[in-house]
Amino acid sequence: MRNVILVLLGLITVACTSKKEVEKPKVAVVISTLNNPWFVVLAESAVANANRLGYEAKIFDSQNNPANESNHFENLIASGYDAILFNPTDADGSISNILKAKKAGVPVFCMDREVNSNEAATSQILSDNYSGCIAIGVEFVKTIGEKGKYVEILGLAGDNNTYARSNGFHTVVDQFPGLEMIAQQNGDFDRNKAMEVMETILQANDSIDAVFCGNDSMALGVYQALKSAGKSEQIKVFGFDGNDEVVEKIKAGEIVATGMQYPKVMAKTAAEYADQYFQGKRNFPQHVPVAVDLVTMETSKNF
Repeated sequence: MRNVILVLLGLITVACTSKKEVEKPKVAVVISTLNNPWFVVLAESAVANANRLGYEAKIFDSQNNPANESNHFENLIASGYDAILFNPTDADGSISNILKAKKAGVPVFCMDREVNSNEAATSQILSDNYSGCIAIGVEFVKTIGEKGKYVEILGLAGDNNTYARSNGFHTVVDQFPGLEMIAQQNGDFDRNKAMEVMETILQANDSIDAVFCGNDSMALGVYQALKSAGKSEQIKVFGFDGNDEVVEKIKAGEIVATGMQYPKVMAKTAAEYADQYFQGKRNFPQHVPVAVDLVTMETSKNF
């Protein structure tokens, strides 16, 4: 009888050990919002790359709501996720969520959006927004000239990308005193919000030469407002992201330019860093810049 019990215990031990050996780490992909095609590409690419590396991965949508994001992190930590590929909702507010994960031993790899800390995320893989928008600024001046009136539609107030893009653009444009910014408002990186904002601006301003938008979703909303007002040919629109629809409008001469970001590159890098972490690596660069390319009618055939 004693021998039978020992054999059964041995079988149970082998079964448990085998199960533990085949278990793979779980990867969470937490995205600021899926109400934007660009972030859908980022999220799906992150999952696809994690799957390619042999890991289970799932997307969690924060809907641009910091409270949702915080709930995601608490649930993911409690559920035993092993790494988080993260697109933050807020440069400051998201830090506490990352630190909770860090305390629990869960590495966090930021994608596209940055947090204002070098002590929280394991690594941050980010587009070079500032340099990309310097190129947009140069194209803006080439198109409009050194004199004119323009509008700027900013992104989310709590997102560093909003200010990096705006600062890059103004680094160039502010060198020309004849270029006057007559309105600057937040469109929250949202197509419908930007359309509504532009409609209101048009009611108060008859003379506008151009609009610079902090992302392509807003550029599409602005273009829609201008088209409805019969001013889409008169007022030039500039965006940023590399949205497929915007690239097609650039080819058609309806939008002037955008900055091509590479969400698939950021997602692939983040997933590969998570894989390296699982293999034992612990030293990662805090900031990994990803280049941005200027898309104009001339270069659009390359994209």
